Amino acid sequence: MSLMTKDDPRWAAVMARDAAQDGNFFYGVRSTGVFCRPSCPSRRPRRENVQFFLTPEQAERAGFRACLRCRPLAIGAGDSRIELVERVCRHIEENLEEPVRLADLASEFGMSAFHLQRTFKSVLGISPREYAETCRMKSLKNGLQSGRSVTEAMHQAGYGSTSRLYEKTNGQLGMTPSLYRLGANKLTIRYATVNSPIGRMLIAATDKGICSVAFGGSEAGLLKQLRSEYPQAQFKRAEAVLHRWIGALLSQMFGEPHKTKLPLDIRATAFQRRVWQHLQSIPFGSTKSYSEVARDIGEPTAARAVARACASNPVAIAIPCHRVVRSDGSVGGYRWGLDRKKRLLERESEASN
Repeated sequence: MSLMTKDDPRWAAVMARDAAQDGNFFYGVRSTGVFCRPSCPSRRPRRENVQFFLTPEQAERAGFRACLRCRPLAIGAGDSRIELVERVCRHIEENLEEPVRLADLASEFGMSAFHLQRTFKSVLGISPREYAETCRMKSLKNGLQSGRSVTEAMHQAGYGSTSRLYEKTNGQLGMTPSLYRLGANKLTIRYATVNSPIGRMLIAATDKGICSVAFGGSEAGLLKQLRSEYPQAQFKRAEAVLHRWIGALLSQMFGEPHKTKLPLDIRATAFQRRVWQHLQSIPFGSTKSYSEVARDIGEPTAARAVARACASNPVAIAIPCHRVVRSDGSVGGYRWGLDRKKRLLERESEASN
């Protein structure tokens, strides 16, 4: 159960980054899909994007994934591995302008490169180098959104050259940094909303392909969420243009697997892209565990990172992240709510039998 009163004192604790409240509650940020501890050092979210929870499990059931920066799942864990990884993360964050060399980190923290890499991945599910790229990308987005020039944001985020910036960010931003800085104001996004078996569905697309498939209780809420990601894009309602793709998505939800390959225009890290491509190979009516997906992509210790990639999937159904469950058979988390995930799995199971 989430806690959503307008004047909730927890909001004041978040604004104050009150570490004394760590463990008493957690907050999820709808615009990023992550949940944090009250003292999280990340930029404060907007109040309307925040949802409060009593436990990490509640946040995960609501579809949020744990913040990589404040690591809310580590509260009270008392694990020396977590303490080590926290110190390594702080070191990386404070030295983003430097390339992440495993040998240098190992020397800094007095252990073998193999042990440091294994420990880091066992806790976070990603490597130190991947963590650094995540931090750089977050810093770049914050800088561009706050109005800094591309050059200023680039140096602040630790990218040493323009060529390296464009090489690393093209797939993750989905556009050039300069266009992202302008809020995608030269981008036209066509959208439509329709009723589906699991609630109101929004589908949005650029000229390159589908950029968003989302579910919610109302069209207004879905559009607000889409506009927050592309604040200055031009939006056009276009049911007729999108009707074939809408039909393909609805057919799948009604238990009729559709063979149409949907064109996608999505931003992704290299790891996310590997996970999402693999999810598209899971047969209709079947499921895999997070651990199985991790093994299948050659990262057997990255089950947590796989779960985060599933939670950040921007195109539900088109990339069937609902087909990934926990090893014990329980459904796990889902960005659009556990009830929707259960209903999708039930429909697919019935249709395939």
